[in-house]
Amino acid sequence: MRRIVGLSLMAAALSVVVSSCGNGVIDKSTDGVPPAEATGTLRVLIPSFPTSTKGREAFQKVVDDFHKTYPKMKVEPDFATYKNLNEKMSTSIAAGIPYDVMVTGVGWVQPFASKRIFEDLGKYGVTPDVIKDKSVAALIPAATYDNKLYAYPLVADARAVALRKSAFIEAGLDPNKPPTSLAELKVAAEKLTKRDSHGNITRSGFDLDSATSFRQSFTTFLASTGTPLYVGGEPNFNNKAGLDTLLWIKSMINNVQPYGQTNAAGTSLVLTGEAAMGIVKAAVDCSEDKGIGKKNCDDLKFFRFNSGKEIEYVGGDLASIGSRSRHKEAAWSFIQSLTKPASLDAIAKLNKKIPAYKDAANSPQAKSNPLSKFVADGLVYAVNENEVPSNWLEMRGNFDIQLTQAVLGQKDPAKVLNNLAGQSR
Repeated sequence: MRRIVGLSLMAAALSVVVSSCGNGVIDKSTDGVPPAEATGTLRVLIPSFPTSTKGREAFQKVVDDFHKTYPKMKVEPDFATYKNLNEKMSTSIAAGIPYDVMVTGVGWVQPFASKRIFEDLGKYGVTPDVIKDKSVAALIPAATYDNKLYAYPLVADARAVALRKSAFIEAGLDPNKPPTSLAELKVAAEKLTKRDSHGNITRSGFDLDSATSFRQSFTTFLASTGTPLYVGGEPNFNNKAGLDTLLWIKSMINNVQPYGQTNAAGTSLVLTGEAAMGIVKAAVDCSEDKGIGKKNCDDLKFFRFNSGKEIEYVGGDLASIGSRSRHKEAAWSFIQSLTKPASLDAIAKLNKKIPAYKDAANSPQAKSNPLSKFVADGLVYAVNENEVPSNWLEMRGNFDIQLTQAVLGQKDPAKVLNNLAGQSR
């Protein structure tokens, strides 16, 4: 229900985006005012800092750095999550109380930039060409619309694949020759799956990381065949590659992994031994006290999907200036503080992601654990949803629902893909 409400609010907000600002904003504009004299409140929507004590302390350091330039301005943070981010943005726009700085993810910039909700950062000297020397190449397309930069990359949220060496050896498989294509993965996963006397799966052969959504899994597996989800905003999945990929996912669920499988900690199942192989995020804690321990880490080997193209799925956090902000210059100054290496290192550590500055492979986070090092080195293989259509935020939800229906046999897979393609136009 929250998703539906959020989409409705966004539709309402976009219909009034070019209208007057409303009665909610009471601050006078500080643009053109010397930073040392500027007053008012900078509203920041930011899911990049958890609401924990450590998260708030790290955010305060960014604020303190911003205050070196804008000492009299207040900073009002809204520590949103990606579950309520769209709703918060849309509500603020409709109410006429826009955020000055908004942090979103891959696939968000184009829909909002096309409606003139985000400011072109070229006004502050940052263009797609300039950012190439400052940030990882993987996130630049996600921050670009109509050849202009509308967001500054903060951190990369990458995915890899992991296997349990001991499980492979037990199943008669060579852990030094991991399966990479979809066909090889299925054969290995079926051999690795364990069942009890009643046929119930007790250890999954492969964790598809799809407990809540098949959208990212489908995008990832499809990309490994060399087929991007979208090309130039047009659907590129209602074809043989798309259908074969969806049917492959369908053949895996309840065969090598129970539908909806997750654990209480919300961690990747292969890291806990609940799966012999599976998708993992961008970090693993190998410590003995709070992590999975050295023995567990030594039992892991990381690799990437390759069904014709070696790929690594990469999302991320991207910072934008609201086009209706009355403090655009201050907002840009805040983003400058937010994108300093120390700030990005803190965000990366807090969220187990990779800082999006140029030398990410040599960042403290990349050096802190073997998984982060692996995904940082693999950013050159980055893929995601690619050039999404302007209605992508609505399409995300459609994918989540309809792909699940196809995988569970409730709808014909080919018809689902054709339907989603039609809705994308």
